[in-house]
Amino acid sequence: MKKVKLYLNYAGYCVAKESEVIQGGKSENVQFNALWGLIEHPDKGWILYDTGYTRRFHQATGWFPNKIYALLSPVVIREQDEVKAQLQQAGIAPEDIKHIIITHFHADHVGGLKDFPNATFYASRQALDYTLSLSAWTAFSKGVLKDLLPKNLKQRTVLIDETCEKMTDPIFGHKYDLFGDDSLYIYELPGHAAGQIGVMLETKQRPYFLVADACWIKRSYEEVIPPNPIVVLFFHSWFDFKRTLQKMHDYHVANPQTLLVPTHCAATTDALVQDKLAMNVL
Repeated sequence: MKKVKLYLNYAGYCVAKESEVIQGGKSENVQFNALWGLIEHPDKGWILYDTGYTRRFHQATGWFPNKIYALLSPVVIREQDEVKAQLQQAGIAPEDIKHIIITHFHADHVGGLKDFPNATFYASRQALDYTLSLSAWTAFSKGVLKDLLPKNLKQRTVLIDETCEKMTDPIFGHKYDLFGDDSLYIYELPGHAAGQIGVMLETKQRPYFLVADACWIKRSYEEVIPPNPIVVLFFHSWFDFKRTLQKMHDYHVANPQTLLVPTHCAATTDALVQDKLAMNVL
């Protein structure tokens, strides 16, 4: 693969019980960080992998029924922790971000989209269409807060599965070459959210598979352990989720050199995030 550079950090967090995110987990609250990534491509420049939470989450959940979202999943986000602020601290202006990969449209992944006016968005057709089809009064039940989405979202979004080269993959069936240069591969990871995707890339240090919310804890893909069935109410497809989980397990076994990175797995991500932006560590 064509090498890129990668930086990972957190932009806020929510609180949930471990017993909800994996069967057999502890019945105690766990902090689930909203991971985001900055990719430096040798030709395309700066690329964001999701955008975490922003304080707009609290504005968007200030009224019913969206307030139910905040009550079920309490969120903590400070101004200095927002992706925009972190980038500015490192000398990168919001206008410098030209590309944003949206794994899915849940609030902890798209909170900062409005902060990057020059960015082209990349998502799957299913993710975009499903999100736009939700009414403002029911979207919260699927993890979507429409107030967080730019008004021109549709016009700015490139549909990966309709515009990028489709390639075969021995485990997932196929993948998409995002820029047609063997640098970023997009995988379909359905189940948790409609049209969810993940990103495969390689740095000088190692390959990484950023799997978003295809699972929440690494034990899930290592041992094929699904979440508590109670979360089925919030999933797009429980059947697809279990199939994706099995494929991730198979991929992990076949490619032990590749680090799978679930967005909310602190056991994985705490060792990867850094206090200051550095593009040559991971």
